[in-house]
Amino acid sequence: MIKKPTVQTILDAKAAGNAKPAYFSPAGPLIGRTRVPGDKSISHRALILSSLAIGKSEISGLLEGEDVLATAAALRAMGAKIEQKDNLWTVHGVGVGGLMQPETAIDLGNSGTSVRLLMGLVASHDISVTFLGDASLSKRPMGRVIDPLTAMGADFTARITADDQACLPLTVRGLCPAVPLEYRLPVASAQVKSAILLAGLNTPGITRVIEPVPTRDHSETMLKGFGADISVEIDGQDNRIISLVGEAELEPQNITVPGDPSSAAFPVVAALLVPGSDIVVENIGINDTRAGLFTVLQEMGGDIRFENRRTVGGEPVADIHVKHSKLKGIDVPAGIAPSMIDEFPILFVAAALAEGQTITSGLSELRVKESDRLSQMAEGLIMLGADVSENADGLTINGSGGKPLRAQTDGAMIKTALDHRIAMSFAIAGLVSETGVSVDDMSPTETSFPGFSDMLAALQSSTR
Repeated sequence: MIKKPTVQTILDAKAAGNAKPAYFSPAGPLIGRTRVPGDKSISHRALILSSLAIGKSEISGLLEGEDVLATAAALRAMGAKIEQKDNLWTVHGVGVGGLMQPETAIDLGNSGTSVRLLMGLVASHDISVTFLGDASLSKRPMGRVIDPLTAMGADFTARITADDQACLPLTVRGLCPAVPLEYRLPVASAQVKSAILLAGLNTPGITRVIEPVPTRDHSETMLKGFGADISVEIDGQDNRIISLVGEAELEPQNITVPGDPSSAAFPVVAALLVPGSDIVVENIGINDTRAGLFTVLQEMGGDIRFENRRTVGGEPVADIHVKHSKLKGIDVPAGIAPSMIDEFPILFVAAALAEGQTITSGLSELRVKESDRLSQMAEGLIMLGADVSENADGLTINGSGGKPLRAQTDGAMIKTALDHRIAMSFAIAGLVSETGVSVDDMSPTETSFPGFSDMLAALQSSTR
């Protein structure tokens, strides 16, 4: 039996430069049923809110990837008791306002969600916390979270880059009691929204977030489930107004985390592109604020059906049945971007094999993810012979009409830039290539999809 690596083992391997290059090539159709790890967004929030409840919460189906394990380690450092046995996680919370001063700086590895949500959590507690990250996370700007939390009274000291961006290492000194805030999001961001709401939990009065463009609503759903006094209204301009009454008392919960739609995107697109494929990806969250990719793929001609629809823990869930399809290029509406922002890298692969032109826009957010995902995907797809033009906020791709991708240079290797979604996207590209695709490092997939390569191999082996 292979022992599962711990988050520290993974971090140590990265520090030692132990990249995991891999080669992906066509190996026949994908057939059968599979599951993907638990939803990353829900997993982070389940751990955080359970740590703020008074009493014992139990979480099943939690994503046990590096990012979520980093959140768990951070919450332990601030006083929560978090234990794991088999597939069940038990959390004994400290109560809202009960976080303790950690003894050392907290290293969050590659997890942007962890650092941004925890910044909000700390902002209204009387503690001081320093957050560290790996080389990739340390390049990501934190200003859009710092600005509203500063208005609530928190104080920040961050590393300032040459282009005047506030980045990690970063120290948050919280204020208790903090100042309630009404904040209109200048850019659609579930992480910024959630950071403000988490700060509002321990803030007297009403904290209000105004969303001109809806983003994933897991924080609102889960806060309500834990007993917070939170409401969502739509005003005359179609803004979502989220109001949270502070100094909350959260009640412990038993939570079942559905499969992550962002992870399901990879086998779904693979099945659409590889001739003869017919798969079912089981138990996937299909929240409207997360399901944009599936809508776009259906509009491109993808044979995608949702079966066994049900509700689990307040979240809509279904099994996704996918068959190989001939895709056509479309103009992807910019307004759908928040509901599929993490899925654009794999959509670009689908577009490269589609018939006709696919145009995307409104994606400037992709330039400040784990990597500059627009540049990384454009560079890699061009290396594989795709017709791609990079714009300021999107890519325009003239598809091959199903003709396999082919590396333009012998021995060419895709650079992942420590980005898990870049790595997995080009792994799928390898399945629909003429000569295979080499990827420089698959180790980042441990952040969100442990067992990714094994999952692909299992679906392929069923036809051998």
